[in-house]
Order: sequence, then C-alpha cells, then structure tokens
Amino acid sequence: MHRRVFLTSLLGASAAAAGLSGCAKGDASADTKAAATKPLADKVPAGTSLKIASYQNTQQLQFRLAKLPALPFTVSEWVNLGAGPDIINAFRAKSLDLANNAGIPPIQAHYQGFDAKIVAIDITRKPNYVFATKPGSDIRSVQDFKGRKLAFSQGQAQGVVLLRALKKAGLKYDEVKLVPLTSNQFLTALQSGQVDVAPLGNSQTPAYLKQYGSKGARTITTDVVDLLNLLWAPQSVLADPAKAAAIAAYIPQWAKGQVWQYEHPDVWNEEFYVKTQNLTPDQAKSISALANKPLFPPRWDEAIAWEQETADLLAEGGFVKKFDVSSLFDHRFESLAARAVPAEYRR
Repeated sequence: MHRRVFLTSLLGASAAAAGLSGCAKGDASADTKAAATKPLADKVPAGTSLKIASYQNTQQLQFRLAKLPALPFTVSEWVNLGAGPDIINAFRAKSLDLANNAGIPPIQAHYQGFDAKIVAIDITRKPNYVFATKPGSDIRSVQDFKGRKLAFSQGQAQGVVLLRALKKAGLKYDEVKLVPLTSNQFLTALQSGQVDVAPLGNSQTPAYLKQYGSKGARTITTDVVDLLNLLWAPQSVLADPAKAAAIAAYIPQWAKGQVWQYEHPDVWNEEFYVKTQNLTPDQAKSISALANKPLFPPRWDEAIAWEQETADLLAEGGFVKKFDVSSLFDHRFESLAARAVPAEYRR
C-alpha cells in the first residue's frame, strides 16, 4: 500500500494533511513556548485542576490501594482513555491535560502538527507485547510473517514493536501486508481472520488463548521491547504555570504508585485483574509475572536516544518525516520521578 494512502486511511484526511508539514504547530504560539520554559512554581496555586487520563480507572485504584497522600490540586476528571490516537484527539479537544502512553504517540502528535511534551519517563526492560496469530494459523516465528497480513497501528506502541520485530528478522515493509487498525480493533481482526497476526498486550493474551488456543491460535514471543512508559501533556497546558506546577506534583505520586503496584502483585491481581477484568487468579498471576520493574532515570539520555531511533524507523518506512526528537522533552520535569522513589528504582 502506498505510504501516503496508508497514512490517510489510518489518521483521516484532515490529520494526514496536517502532518504533511512535518513540524508541530498545534496551539503553540511563541508566547506559549516561552511560558513553557519558565521555572516550575514551588507550590500549586489554589483552585488548580487537571483532567488526567486513567485507562480502565487504573490510576485511581493504584493511588487508593497505595494510600498515597492527597494530591495538592483537583482532578476534575479521570478520563478513561489509553490508546495514543484517542489521547491525541482529546488533547486537541482540550478535554485532557495529562496522559500516560508509550513513546510513539508523542512522535505521531508531532507529525500531525500538535505540540506536546514528555514530562516523565519510566524505562521498561521486558517485552509488554507478544504476537498473537489468528485461529488455525501455521505461523510460528517472526520470519513466517513474510507475505502475511499484520495488524499495524502507526500511532501506538504496538506499531513500533511490530516494526522493530520486522527489522530484527530482516523483513522489509514491502514483504508484509500492514493492515491499518487501532489496538482496540486487534482482537476482532484476529478472531475474524482479517489479519494473520496482531501484537497483543501481556494482559490480553491469557483470555485470547483460553478462547482460541484450542482452535490453533498461538503466541510468538520476542525480546523486542517498547522502552518508554511516559507521561506527556500539551504545550499549552505546560505553559500554564499553575497546571505545570500541578503536573510536577503529580509525577512523584505516579512514580510511587507504580512502585507500590510492583511490590504488591497479589493485591493488585485481586483488586484489578480479578475484580475489574474478570480474569482468574492464575491468569492474573501469569500477567504479573511478566511485569516490568519500574525504573525512573534521573537523566533522559537513553530515553531520548531510543525515541530518536523510533522516529527514524518510522521515517525509513515513510510513515513520518525525519526530525530531532529532543524537542519532545520538557527537561524541567526530568528528575522529579527518580527523586520520589527508592534508589533501586532509579536507573
């Protein structure tokens, strides 16, 4: 499929047209950019509020179970969104101030012309995704992907995991058929045979295999990781001193919450996977066994290098235009997460 046609089908004509410029404009005027470089306030002004993404209400549950101190601002809404394209749309609509995603959505936002910045980094060392096959498939390795239909979401972590896996296996993009979908369409596409392979999160695979493993579906594991788990926000939000201060106060809580979840897998399994996701205790345990130890780097050098490699990989395929990803990071927040956690969780 021609790359421009592919992009248009995935993002919609208007988003693709906006992306052709290859530089982020969004709502970032010169004054906004200047305001976003000012030092962070020591205190969050009274009356400050943020709208924060919390997919499947995980953040509120995590904070409640960890019994963390009350945030020094109001969360006016916990927004149940997680997929990168949905987050970008919510940012554009000003219905969201802060989100938790992987490394690829900020790259996609930049390409679409929307200015947003990364404010916190958690390094993931173990794979969060496996490749699942449709029922009845004879695929048993990434090399077998040649000539097959692969679910591909350009603006999400699953997309970059697929591209990195193909590159490692020595497969070129034109040797496979990339089917443009968003991650919430992957399961249906597999079940219906619309695609041969789709990358699924570790938390999705037990239920999928339970239902379709007896019908010939299987998973293919690789050592390909999606390195970055991050917080990011629109530049216009970061240019607001009160909201920027609130985000700075939120980051330590975010980091502490992840550490708590990692250190209390049995509680999390029961309260989240069993009670809210309807998984069995054994399924929950199998997911937690694959969990990444949270690692919050005091400096972002490795994260920036990985993000640049990711952007370059997308550019090589014609999915985005090449650019310097250092513009995606707001270094005012760089050390906040690392300073909030014990030394073993600092990288």
